[in-house]
Amino acid sequence: MAIPSSRPDDSISSENFRILIAAIPKAELHLHLEGSIAPTTAVRLAARHGVVITEEDVRERYAPADFTKFLEGFKWVTSFLRTPADYALITERLADHLLAQNVVYAEVTLSIGVMLLRKQDALENFAAIRQAAAPYESRGLRMQWIFDAVRQFGVAAADEVVALAARCVRDNVVAFGIGGDELALPAKDFVGVYERAGAAGLGKLIHAGEIGNAASVREAVEILGVTRIGHGIAAMNDPSVMNFLTERGVTLELCPTSNIRTGALARQFGKPSARIEEYPLKMFFERGLQITLSTDDPAMFETTLLEEYAQAASKIGMSANSLLRVAEMGFQNAFATDEAKTAYVNSLRAIRAKFGFRVWE
Repeated sequence: MAIPSSRPDDSISSENFRILIAAIPKAELHLHLEGSIAPTTAVRLAARHGVVITEEDVRERYAPADFTKFLEGFKWVTSFLRTPADYALITERLADHLLAQNVVYAEVTLSIGVMLLRKQDALENFAAIRQAAAPYESRGLRMQWIFDAVRQFGVAAADEVVALAARCVRDNVVAFGIGGDELALPAKDFVGVYERAGAAGLGKLIHAGEIGNAASVREAVEILGVTRIGHGIAAMNDPSVMNFLTERGVTLELCPTSNIRTGALARQFGKPSARIEEYPLKMFFERGLQITLSTDDPAMFETTLLEEYAQAASKIGMSANSLLRVAEMGFQNAFATDEAKTAYVNSLRAIRAKFGFRVWE
């Protein structure tokens, strides 16, 4: 099983790297349940509610030309989530998808704000989600939950989400976040919302610097007190912001394929398109930032966590050891207990040692 490696930065073949990444236990921290609906599942959900669509229809909706088109596709596919049973189905499908990749820990974001907008009983939906996820724990997958508000829905709507999250802390709801259109409202409008989230013992995160600028990333940390930023790629445009994030130990949840497919990376460069080779993952890592790799909306972007790691190696130029360190950071920056994080990291290090790679201390 061992792959020879005499130096920490030795390269290995693409095939052996895929074997290595598949073998190690992994965490995924930026993952939307609703964005994991595969075309086959979308067709089944629609049929449940008397709507006839094809897998090709779904794929066309999943091919965004820009960030606005992506949001429209997300809105469309979630329109088929109408009952607790629908949420249970996509939870089971996601759990199977994660286990197949040896993901052992996931913090899954739930669009509670969308459920409330559609007048659904969010707590009934969540109960069905938890029940569907429960059997997977004995199979090696720990799932915890992030309740997500939608920025453009406003402050009062976000407060509703925080109130529900606070009621579910004992049910493995570990954090509160805000997604949606980050340009819709300024961070300062949500100060009270995040204060209430913190008082409830919830972790705090937000989507920022995806299509917004670097200043929005700093503001989210300084004004809202978040410890993790969804995406945050705009920081690459301002060295002072990167230094700030490093000093504060703030984590960037990086989703390369997502940022290519939505046009977010191209937007940060101020040009019509961007290539995965231009992604700032390696720069962030070399500057000492806390970073994690995730898929964001894996079905919508036709990706997997294994593929994100493979592209980081083959196209972005990250070494195997560097990516093993990124994998460790996935556990270390989770909203989990210190004991759990240590156990996960130790299990990862045991596998990497079998492959002949040194452990970074």
